[in-house]
Amino acid sequence: MTKMLKLLGFVLLVLALAWGFAWLADRPGDLTIVWQGQQIEMSVMVAVTLIVALIAVIMFIWWLIRTIWTSPRSINRYFRARKRDRGYQALSTGLIAASAGDAATARKMNARAKGLLSADQEPLIHLLEAQASLIEGRNDEARRKFEQMAEDPETRELGLRGLYLEAKRLGADEAANQYAERAVEKAPHLPWAAEATLEAKMRLGLFDDSLKLLEQYRLSGAISKDEANRKKAVLLTAKAAAALEGNPKVASEDAQHALRLEPSLIPAGIVAAKALYREDNLRKASAVLERLWKAAPHPDVAACYVHAQGNLTSDERLRRAIKLETVQPEAYEALYAVAAAAFDMRDFRTAREKAEAAAKLDMRESVFLLLADIEEEETGDQARIRHWMSMARRAPQDPAWIADGFVSQVWLPLSPVTGRIDAFEWRKLERQAGTAIEHEPLTAEVAFLSLPPATAPRPATPAPEIHVFGEPEPRPAAAKSEPAPAPQAAATPIAKEAPAKAASPRPTTRAAKPGQDEDESKSWAAVEPFFGRPPDDPGVKAPEAPADDSKTRLKLF
Repeated sequence: MTKMLKLLGFVLLVLALAWGFAWLADRPGDLTIVWQGQQIEMSVMVAVTLIVALIAVIMFIWWLIRTIWTSPRSINRYFRARKRDRGYQALSTGLIAASAGDAATARKMNARAKGLLSADQEPLIHLLEAQASLIEGRNDEARRKFEQMAEDPETRELGLRGLYLEAKRLGADEAANQYAERAVEKAPHLPWAAEATLEAKMRLGLFDDSLKLLEQYRLSGAISKDEANRKKAVLLTAKAAAALEGNPKVASEDAQHALRLEPSLIPAGIVAAKALYREDNLRKASAVLERLWKAAPHPDVAACYVHAQGNLTSDERLRRAIKLETVQPEAYEALYAVAAAAFDMRDFRTAREKAEAAAKLDMRESVFLLLADIEEEETGDQARIRHWMSMARRAPQDPAWIADGFVSQVWLPLSPVTGRIDAFEWRKLERQAGTAIEHEPLTAEVAFLSLPPATAPRPATPAPEIHVFGEPEPRPAAAKSEPAPAPQAAATPIAKEAPAKAASPRPTTRAAKPGQDEDESKSWAAVEPFFGRPPDDPGVKAPEAPADDSKTRLKLF
């Protein structure tokens, strides 16, 4: 811009001179000068030309004298600038070599830069030396250089940054946090220092200090308003979750403030609802969850809404789940919530209907596991149970909170891997290689058309015990027996029964068939020994039954 202004000024000057000479040429005249008895006559054009030439000569002579007078300093400045340029060139080459991991070139360029530049005037020389030491593995020397830089106000932040990275590399988190706090005191706009200090204070539970630091960070202009509001909402949610058990009122206020800053932050709404439930404010808590549910159905919202204060009956939980379904009838989470609530109420028909509708809407592991549970409780059909378990194994896993590869069933404000704030995201898990059957993609047709045929439902109540004369009859124990008769009396019936038993096949215990004598099927005397034949030593045997055995038979009920 400056060059253009100079060029424009020069053009205007030339135009002005040309216009002046043209104006004089259109108005000719003579000029007579008498000086010391001498009379000089000339035209006006010649006089003006001589004056302009004289001014130009005077200006040239003045420039020449000034140049000669200042030439020593100019020459010195020239050589100094040339030396500085060579030094900066060496410094630039050294920094590039250090970034590329070329320690030899970095050291060589560092030595050259030191010879051409003053280390006091150019702090980048210290940085190059520290980087070269790090590449060569001389970490102690690099730390000393960073400490020197941290003491210089001009390079304080650069030195603290180097010390922070070294401490993180060595795993000294406490020392790294101290360096970050020193940096943020002088320069709260530094992102690395502010983020590290926030994470450290969050881990220690210093939520108020974290909020103050975040406000300073926002005022410095290093973070946008939307991002600052998001982080503040996360901090308030973490603070509310920590105060939920001890002070539900404060937790409710903080969580609702977080919701106002970030209406889509589901964990904030859940914490707010739980705090309101603890204050017995069922209506307001339900309203908070209903707003979140309308915006985006989420299983955590459904679970919190259905169970509410935790003292609801199964019928009340089912009604609340049905209310969620009316708001989002096409949502998998709504259908699954109704199915789970109906299963808890043992309404297997509704549970199966909603679970199958959810499975057709979105193939997930949880819905097939629920179908397997329903099948086990309702029918006990092992074939169908195995089918649903197989479908669960092939189906995609349910979404979860994931941060830096870490999977959590609950939301956390910090990543346990990197310590990053607001790192968890709700998204689907990817099946690991080899864990799912890859023969064909899982579809509704594959899941339901290959289902084995249904069997009769299991009785709703457990089978009754066997009673004799209205009282429970204990099964005969091996230790109990009739009074022992004389050995001679026991040998006779065994000898009589032996031919018949030898001719008969191996007996088994079985239920009575249709048309079989009911009393015979229920009599304990009709049950053959477990091993199919009498032992070699039959032991003590009861006396022979009388001819009319109807009196000794045990009748059921």
